[in-house]
Parts: sequence; C-alpha cells; structure tokens
Amino acid sequence: MNNELKDTKDFLQTISDTLHFWLRDNFPDSWVLLSQIVFKFLLLIGLVYAIDFMVKLFLNGIFKIFFNKDKYPVLKSIYQSRITNSFSHLIALLFGSFALFSIFYRHPKSFTFLERMVGLAIVFVVAGMLYRGLNAFRNYFIIQQDFYKIIALNAVSQTVKIFGIFVSSVVAICVIFGISGSAIVGSLGAITAVLVLVFRDTILGFVTGIHVATSKNLKVGDWIGIPKYNLEGNIEDINLLTTKIQNFDKTISTIPTYDLLTTEIKNIQVMSESNTRRIKRSIIFNINSFKFLGRESIDKLAKINLITDYLGIKKEEMIKEREHIKNPELLINGRQLTNIGVFREYVFNYLKNNQYIDQNGTIIVRQLENTPQGMPLEIYCFTNSSEWSNYEDIQADIFDHLLVASKEFELEVVQFSKV
Repeated sequence: MNNELKDTKDFLQTISDTLHFWLRDNFPDSWVLLSQIVFKFLLLIGLVYAIDFMVKLFLNGIFKIFFNKDKYPVLKSIYQSRITNSFSHLIALLFGSFALFSIFYRHPKSFTFLERMVGLAIVFVVAGMLYRGLNAFRNYFIIQQDFYKIIALNAVSQTVKIFGIFVSSVVAICVIFGISGSAIVGSLGAITAVLVLVFRDTILGFVTGIHVATSKNLKVGDWIGIPKYNLEGNIEDINLLTTKIQNFDKTISTIPTYDLLTTEIKNIQVMSESNTRRIKRSIIFNINSFKFLGRESIDKLAKINLITDYLGIKKEEMIKEREHIKNPELLINGRQLTNIGVFREYVFNYLKNNQYIDQNGTIIVRQLENTPQGMPLEIYCFTNSSEWSNYEDIQADIFDHLLVASKEFELEVVQFSKV
C-alpha cells in the first residue's frame, strides 16, 4: 500500500515537473510563475473533477440497482438525498489534498494557500453530507408514512442545521486563518446568555417538535382548532419556528410552533376519521308557555307516532294513581305531564329514529339552567357524516323540524329582536 502511494506521488510529481519545465521554456519570463501556478491549479481541479465523476458514477450505478423503494427503502432514501454525491465530493477532495504537495511542492506559498482552500471545501462538503443525511432519514419516514417521526425529525434537522452552520463557520474560520478552535469557542462564554436569548424560539420549537412526535397528538394534515387565535383549519406544515395552518376560507395562518405546547389545541381530525361530528345546540323556550297537559291534550298529542307508546303508558299510570288520591280533577295533584316534558321525549325519539344520527354515539336532550331570556333545551348528539356540508344540512333539517314541531306542543320559542 505504501509503495502504491509512493508511486502515485512520484507519478504526480513527474506530471507537475513536465508541465513546470514546459511552461518555463515556452512562456516569457514575466509570465512563467503565474502560468505555472494557474496551469497546475487547473491540473489539480481536473484531477479532482475526474475522481469525483468516477466515484459518483460508480456509487450511483450501484444504488440504482436497488432503487425499488418497497424492497430497499433505506437505499432508496439515501439515493434520493444525494449522500452519494457528497461522498464522491469528499473522496475527490481528499485525493486533491493528497495530490496537492506533489503538484505544488515547487511553489510552497501557493501550496499553503491551496491547502487551506481544500480544507475549507472539505468542511463544507462534510457539513452538506450531514445535512443530506438528515434528509435521508426524512425520506425514509416519508416512504414508511410515519408522519409523527417526520415532525420530530423536522425539529431535530432544523436545530442541527442551525447548530451545524455555527460549528461549520467556526471550523471554517479556523481553517482559513490557521487558528485554534478553542480560542474562538472560549470567547463565546461571555455571550452565552445572549445566545440563549436569541435562540429562545429555536429551543422551544425543538422541544415542541419532540413532544408532538412522541405524544402523537398532532401531525401534518390534521384538522385542528385553536380557541386562543380563533383558528380552525388543516395543518400545512410544522417546522422549527412556525406552524402553518390553512383555514377553511383558503387563507393561511402562521403561529409560533411552541404554541402547540403551551396553548389549548383541539384536534378535530379524530372526529373526521371516525366519520362523526357532534351537534351541541339549544332552542330557548319562553317559560310562560309551559303548562300541564290535560286528558284532551294528551289524547291529541298521542296521535303523534313518535310519542304514542310513551303517552299511552304514562296515561295508564296517571289513571291508576288518581283513583287513590283526593281531588283528582286538579291536574297539579298526583302525577302529571307537561308540554315541555313531552316535547323533550318527542325530540329524543325523533333523534333515535333519524337515519343521519349516529345511534352508537351519545344522544341527550336536556334542560339547561334558566336564563333571563328563557329556558334552553339542548340537543346533544352526533351525525354519521363528518363532511362539513352534509353536517350543516343534517343540523339545519333537525332544527327546522323541531322549531316548527314545538308549535304542536303549544310551546313558544324565544326570538331576539335587534335593539
């Protein structure tokens, strides 16, 4: 191996000397030195590009054989991220660093300058290779469709990118000026607090990205609501500093990513995936329209199919009870029915027999606390379609029907007039 390296160095020196003396013999004395440096530099560039081309052709040729993403997802992700190109650049630059002395050993000043330039190029290539490595991880998780890990990797990759730029800059300065890296890093101790303050959002975004990925509460594409900002829409992108949300009016809202950790987030995607959506809405009735139902009123309402059986059972119970009480002619004595109570039973049966209501979900018809405007009767149930337009149609049909049906029970719906 050592003999092969020595032979290579001797071969390069022979080419360099041949070029050196040819230029000396064929160029004016005032141009000899400049021409020797320029042509040797072009020779070095040509060798680097030739090595880079051959290594790249070889590596990419191998990876193309395993291009099937289903069988070889790792190799597919590596090829797509172009890590092979960075690797070939690195091999070529290392060869250039090896060949540098053999070509420029007659020009020590040029050798020192070019040595630093090659070292600087190696720093940037290594930094690019590490960044492409992160892209390879991202491509792999995209192929595997693991969206939670993609969120975490976005936070990690952007943090590493910022940190990598800082480290690469320090190393590049050290290479260019030939100084110790510890001297630069040591001087940063005095401004650590300032750096922490400057990168506060970056640090919080990194922590939030890890939390979101590990908790699996959110991912790109989820339908969310943020009460703090009065936002509701789909997550378009989650990166280190900002989260992009597309509202339903097609506008784009951007919030700080760390808000996903510190603010209440309603993930409505679960509802969409279950294909159900909640209805929670009230009708406010005038309390003065509430009354007991007499026998005639009960017989009239018993013709409504949805409450026929219910009223039949209640009527028999009331008759048996009134046989043993005093003053049975007064409705307030003994068990009685009210128009609002019977209407509540009607609403419940109406929902139970509605084909657009999820019968496996919760169905509740309840009275809420009285207000100065009246008594709210709340309908709580779930539609069997989460599609927005269908949901609105189903909800509108239900309340259209109930608002009109309440008149049959002699109930008065409160209407608010503008002042």
